[in-house]
Amino acid sequence: MKRFIESYIKKDLSKKMVFLGGPRQVGKTTLAQNILKNFSYKKMRKGLYLNWDFDEDRYNIMNKRWDDIHELIVLDELHKYPIWKNWIKGIYDKKRLLHKFLITGSARLDIYRRGGDSLLGRHHYWRLHPLTIDELPPKMTQKEGFKRLMKLGGFPEPFLDGSEQSARRWRKERFDRILKEDVRDIEFIKKIQNMILFVDLLRRNAGQMTVLSNMANKIQISPRTAKLWLEVLNRMYLCFTVLPYTKKLSRAIQKPAKVYFFDNADLIIDQDEGPRFENLVATHLLKKIHYLEDAKGFNFEIKYLRDKEAREVDFVLLKNNILFALIEVKLKDNKISKSLQYYSEKLKPKHSIQIVAELKQEYKQNNCRVLSLPTALKVLFSNI
Repeated sequence: MKRFIESYIKKDLSKKMVFLGGPRQVGKTTLAQNILKNFSYKKMRKGLYLNWDFDEDRYNIMNKRWDDIHELIVLDELHKYPIWKNWIKGIYDKKRLLHKFLITGSARLDIYRRGGDSLLGRHHYWRLHPLTIDELPPKMTQKEGFKRLMKLGGFPEPFLDGSEQSARRWRKERFDRILKEDVRDIEFIKKIQNMILFVDLLRRNAGQMTVLSNMANKIQISPRTAKLWLEVLNRMYLCFTVLPYTKKLSRAIQKPAKVYFFDNADLIIDQDEGPRFENLVATHLLKKIHYLEDAKGFNFEIKYLRDKEAREVDFVLLKNNILFALIEVKLKDNKISKSLQYYSEKLKPKHSIQIVAELKQEYKQNNCRVLSLPTALKVLFSNI
């Protein structure tokens, strides 16, 4: 299936190199190959795909074995080449009028990309996210898509396969690769089994305030180590952190961060599907704001709000450091949250929305709207 950022990447390739990052197994290679296949080549020219993980391709990359006929060159997993930044910088500076470069890789590509300024001004960076309710296969209904997102997560392979058994096997293999291969490539982790226990604790507490000192005590590590590990997991696109919003709130207090997972099916929960739906909304919001940052240069942040009276709003969106939206998430309850009503009147954001999974009728009351997830995304982001 075609991913929605494909056309934007093609447009950017006419100006600069494009880096394509994101979580492991989110479909970066498939997207790159689709772009290569459907690219509008000049007469008699074509594309070339080279993957660092293949011996022959690796030799061809190191020796720059390609021809002038190759207009678009895809270099997959190039960040594994120790000198890749200076290598591609030199090639691009000399050959940018002859070739276009699309460079894909795992989360490590983003880490190295931010590690220096040698490529400054020479590339655009795009983040590919899992599938969402507004990016489904053409013949799939939103009802079926929502069901799969809740049970299987949005990563293409398990989502499209539709099997819970296959999804469990795929998820186990993905965790093994991330924790036992990718993490060790970035950070020296002495006790990888303790880190696995740490991840399990996060999976059971997704969407809740994460007190790292308590988690550290449970698995006998230091709070400093727990903080480092969470930063590593964020950089690896396994999870992401949402901080508290306190600006101009006299009754606000500093609270721990909340943690959500890129794969909605990573959560370990009992019967209550509320946390999984909240995580699903969090991933949809993050995907949208990453798109707006990568495509249009806006600066967005996701935070949450909780004050001394325990009034809480699940998500606060900031656009260029200005309050943009308050968002409350409910699985079934369509009665507007008192906390959302209170802060909608107090802070007067552009949008105050309660997103409900099982909603029969959308409606508006005072400054607050009760909407389904697809409608909420349209209301929030359509005119930006």
